[in-house]
Amino acid sequence: MKNYHPSTPSRRHLTVVTYSLLTKGARPLKGLSKRLKKHAGRNNQGRITVRHQGGGNKILYRLVDFKQDKFDIPAKLETLEYDPYRSAFIARVIFVDGERRYILAPQGLKIGDKIISSAEAPLVVGNRTQLKRIPVGTFVYNVEVIKGRGGKLVRSAGSSAQVLANENGYTQIQLPSKETRKIPWDNYASLGQLSNPEHNSITIGKAGRSRWLNIRPTVRGSAMNPRDHPYGGGEGRSKRGTKRPKTKWGKITGGHRTRNKKKWSNKFIIKRRK
Repeated sequence: MKNYHPSTPSRRHLTVVTYSLLTKGARPLKGLSKRLKKHAGRNNQGRITVRHQGGGNKILYRLVDFKQDKFDIPAKLETLEYDPYRSAFIARVIFVDGERRYILAPQGLKIGDKIISSAEAPLVVGNRTQLKRIPVGTFVYNVEVIKGRGGKLVRSAGSSAQVLANENGYTQIQLPSKETRKIPWDNYASLGQLSNPEHNSITIGKAGRSRWLNIRPTVRGSAMNPRDHPYGGGEGRSKRGTKRPKTKWGKITGGHRTRNKKKWSNKFIIKRRK
């Protein structure tokens, strides 16, 4: 982490991740990036459905390969790069046939290292193989839920899931939320922990930096009038005034379970998160 001298009030607590590990001067490849249209939290009618979004810096979307389905062909790490659309760093790899792709970069992978996706891949960091081959206790990331659809679980900075057991065609893994779930053991996962583990220690430091990140100001409910929020009104700093925590529209939030009781994947959850 990089800390700044308190030359101004906003710099007093400002912290950023050091990008010393990233490749200097690396630009996103034209064929592996595109500009996404910004919607600023609006639906197809142009109405705001998600508040506090808008503005922000202009950014390019990198086409990251979550499937890594180029099997049995080794690839060499070319660059480590920053991706504005995700918290983890990404790596540009070049295969022996000359094709380049972006993948999620694990912690500890260096430029020049070789990786491979294979059912017989060596069990080293960065390689991708089937869950049934991965020893108990190993940490994995970018885990497939449905075979062939690419990794859907464990893709954010510094995160990893742990393999707990292999039995009856399923692998039991403990997710970062401490939920334990079964996944078909023919599905693929990458070995290791994702890069940029210090991401959750960042202090934004000033309002302007939030605006760069596409985040608009959020007004506290207790600062509103009674007609605008269940917490509004009162003289001075008053208590919440409602039995349970609620949204602006009166919907209960604290401790209220929102998961569908009939969701198809409920049968794969062995232990719910705390």
